[in-house]
Formats: sequence, structure tokens, C-alpha cells
Amino acid sequence: MNDFIEQPVSGDKLILRQLQQGDGAALHSLIATCPPLDLNSCYSYLLLCLHHAKTSVVAEIDGVLVGAVTGYIPPGQPDSLFIWQVAVAPQLRGQGLARLMLEYLRRTCISENKLLWIETTISPSNTASHHLFTSFTLQHDVGCAITTLFPAEMFGESGHEEEKLYRIGPWDRSR
Repeated sequence: MNDFIEQPVSGDKLILRQLQQGDGAALHSLIATCPPLDLNSCYSYLLLCLHHAKTSVVAEIDGVLVGAVTGYIPPGQPDSLFIWQVAVAPQLRGQGLARLMLEYLRRTCISENKLLWIETTISPSNTASHHLFTSFTLQHDVGCAITTLFPAEMFGESGHEEEKLYRIGPWDRSR
């Protein structure tokens, strides 16, 4: 099932694993504690757990979800993993958990599926995500092209910022 146990975080045993069908409500609750992430309906997280379990990861301590990276392979882009949301419980931020979860996906999704690209979108004010993905890029010595995917006006009158597309790779298919 690709579960593995990482080094303790804050003295607790951390387990990283794929999403499971029953994780939807807990995932919804975790995302609610992680602004500026957009909170979607619980139903959307239930579907995510059902349809995209193999391209997502959660972190748990004592059976409680404390982190998640959700992703999927976009239609028409079978060589790419799109990271939808990265969430870390407030009490565990700044301890490298998001990087551990990205590394988990790199090892399981990128390596096993021979993908070439990781993509994500980040709004300009989300400096934590910008730092996470640019440092991940540098750590693995791969490129990162940043372009505007959704200008602010595409969000209507919601006040949502533009979303920049980060296209990271190409990853070495032989790894």
C-alpha cells in the first residue's frame, strides 16, 4: 500500500500513506484549518479520495490527519502530476512535513509512473507554497517554468488572486 513511517515529528510517530476512501471528511476538516487554501465541499474530498488516492498522500499521527498533498494526472497529460492542494496542520508547520509528502509523491508517482512533470498553481501571496516548490525544484536540480494560468479576472468578482502555474521538471524517467 506504499505506507511508510518517517522520523518522528514533534516526538510523535508520523505515517505517510495514500488516501483512503474514508479520509474525505477528515481531509475536509484539515483543509479548513489551512487558509489560504480554498475549502471545497466535503463531497469533493470524498470523490478525491475515491478517484485520486494513488496520486495523493496524507500524513497521520495517532490516526489523525495532520497533512495532505492532493494531486491527479490531468486528462490529456499522462506525463504530468498536478498538485491540487498542500495542507499541514497549524501545529506542525515549519517542520518539513510538506516537503516529506512531496518527496513521497515523487518516489511513488513520478518514479513508478515514469512521469516527466509536476505542476501546481500558486497565488502570488502564498509565499509558503512558492518557497516549498522552488526549493523542492532546487533540491532535485530540475527546471521550473512559472506562467499565469488563471488571471484574477477569470475568478469574476470573488476577489481571488491570479493563479500562477509552476511546471517542474522534466524528471529523469530512469529514476
